[in-house]
Amino acid sequence: MQNLYDVIKDSLYFNKFLINDLICVEYTCPLENEHVDIFTQYDYIIHVLSGRKTWKTIHGEWKLEAGETLYVKKGAAIIRQYLEEDFCMLGFFLPDDLLRESMLGSNKKVARVKDNDIHQFTATTLIKDDFLDGFFQSMLNYFRSDIQPHDSIIKLKLKELLLNLFYTSGNQLLVAYLCYIRENNKPSLTHIMETNFCFNLKLEDFAKLSHRSLSTFKRDFFNHYNMTPGKWILSKRLAHAGNLLINGISSISQIAFDSGFEDVSHFSRAFKTKFNASPREFRKSSG
Repeated sequence: MQNLYDVIKDSLYFNKFLINDLICVEYTCPLENEHVDIFTQYDYIIHVLSGRKTWKTIHGEWKLEAGETLYVKKGAAIIRQYLEEDFCMLGFFLPDDLLRESMLGSNKKVARVKDNDIHQFTATTLIKDDFLDGFFQSMLNYFRSDIQPHDSIIKLKLKELLLNLFYTSGNQLLVAYLCYIRENNKPSLTHIMETNFCFNLKLEDFAKLSHRSLSTFKRDFFNHYNMTPGKWILSKRLAHAGNLLINGISSISQIAFDSGFEDVSHFSRAFKTKFNASPREFRKSSG
């Protein structure tokens, strides 16, 4: 699985502003594969300039066209590319420190949202308005200028954007999530694991998503779940596959892939060990 943030940060190809961990990028995507698996350790906002793409997480799917904008929480997604037209976008990768700094001092009263709903939040479209249009146009002007703006200007513009979303967004989950970031120094293990277990991520990737070293991730995980990450992930993937077999019409191989397994034979063996039936037998007996 490709770390999109690291690819953009390390590449000399993209037109970007890099300020510590903050990245603003004007991105033209090479359309080579129809489906691409990506993850990022930071939240990001994408604004489509041309072309189409679909972002799919465990809790939703968003198809974006030119002029549309998506806020995506740190984690994994499957991207579907439409190969008939080049895809160009503006991207803003937002470190938690910047989110936290932007929200500090805000006094908005936030409607109570269940923790379970917050950790299921993975992405949301942003409603188009004059402010968003003006923000993206001003950033395009910076990208296309021969003079790079001072870092403090870029950070100030991103803080203004985030505060505007916080105060004017009608999306209660987004606002509640931003409040969670404001009040916590590290991402929640529950948030990270429940929304990403079905993607083919390594333990090192989960640690990066949770902003912990691998050893700290394993220790915190065991203290929270009372089992190892590997055992928990396998159990969650098999339970997820069982639910897809009962309620979906996808093929066995597709369900294995959608549950985080790369190898169908390994999936079938693990599934039979847990449920005492092959995936095909399980689906038949449940139907």
